[in-house]
Amino acid sequence: MYDYQGWIVRSTAGRDKEGLFCVVGVDRESGMLHLADGKRRKVTKPKRKKLGHVRVLTDHLHPYDHPVVQRLMQGEPVTNNDIRRALAAFPAKEV
Repeated sequence: MYDYQGWIVRSTAGRDKEGLFCVVGVDRESGMLHLADGKRRKVTKPKRKKLGHVRVLTDHLHPYDHPVVQRLMQGEPVTNNDIRRALAAFPAKEV
């Protein structure tokens, strides 16, 4: 199983369909991703979503080179404002 932390994903199912999120954690037992966008879903209470219900936009082969994402991947704490700033700077085109 990959280390999904720091990946940018787009929701493909549910109420938040087509929403852009950053993976802030993974529950390896259940295979659920913990997603945050910094606005509706905060870092302190992330959305739990199955991997099959998201479309991966960045991964280990196509990383998103943003300082906030790099800090998140290293395990450092990030704020909701940091997540919002990183997602706002994410290019519109998809990988």
